Amino acid sequence: MIIWLASYPKSGNTLLRSMLSTYFFTKDGKFNFDTIKNINQFPDFKLFENYGVDISNPMEIVRNYINVQKKINQKDKNAIRFIKTHSGLSDINGHQFTNLNNSLGAIYVVRDPRSVVKSYANHNQMSLERVSDRMLEYGATLGGIKNSNNDADRIFTYVNSWSSNYESWKVFKKFDRYLLIKYEDMIKNKKSVFISILEFIHKLSKAKFIIDEKKLKNLLKTTSFEYMKNLEKEKGFEESVKTKDDEDVTFFKYGPKANNPETLPTKIKTKLEISLKKEMEELGYL
Repeated sequence: MIIWLASYPKSGNTLLRSMLSTYFFTKDGKFNFDTIKNINQFPDFKLFENYGVDISNPMEIVRNYINVQKKINQKDKNAIRFIKTHSGLSDINGHQFTNLNNSLGAIYVVRDPRSVVKSYANHNQMSLERVSDRMLEYGATLGGIKNSNNDADRIFTYVNSWSSNYESWKVFKKFDRYLLIKYEDMIKNKKSVFISILEFIHKLSKAKFIIDEKKLKNLLKTTSFEYMKNLEKEKGFEESVKTKDDEDVTFFKYGPKANNPETLPTKIKTKLEISLKKEMEELGYL
């Protein structure tokens, strides 16, 4: 069954996937970029193509969301599958993104939207003004980059606004299948937060909770921002993008300290604080 690793873009999903893939898919708990490939993105062209879906038709992909998830789960009914998504949990033209029959639960990663802006703008080579407007658009999409080297970036993902993306995944909370993680807590209290994630996963799977202390120690060290930044410099990272001039855009560019909300232009900062006041107060960002 699927456990969704959901988030708005540039909110800490990569860090979460790095920790989970390192813990569950390595022998020693030492992170590398190949390990993260054990956690796929949804939707993804290759996934739908492999199941015979016409990937040239965006709505045909949407119509087959549930069918493809059923086939994923049929491979091994007892296996847990972590899948990353930036999609909002909303219907698209009457078609569900997922349902409880195919989803064991959801871990949602949220980040202060004032910090998301700068990171998003750098990654997508967009202005801060454009990104802040995009974060408030209900019908916002991600992807659709036909010539991208990354297959996951070629497909449309229906992200919606920052607030609707965050609110939509709370549906799982009603069924006690939801865990909210703040990116800021992952940075400040990585060990305790990751243990709470493991507890949640074991609760969903009804498995005995035992921590591999060696793996935990190694992954905490090798998933630090500086370690991953240096690893990207040395080996590159397939989730990084290129500018229009074909220059690499560093994925791990702004560390948690450098991406301070207070460094935002006042106009953009104020716009987000007013528009997203309800959610930001609820999360303790205001």
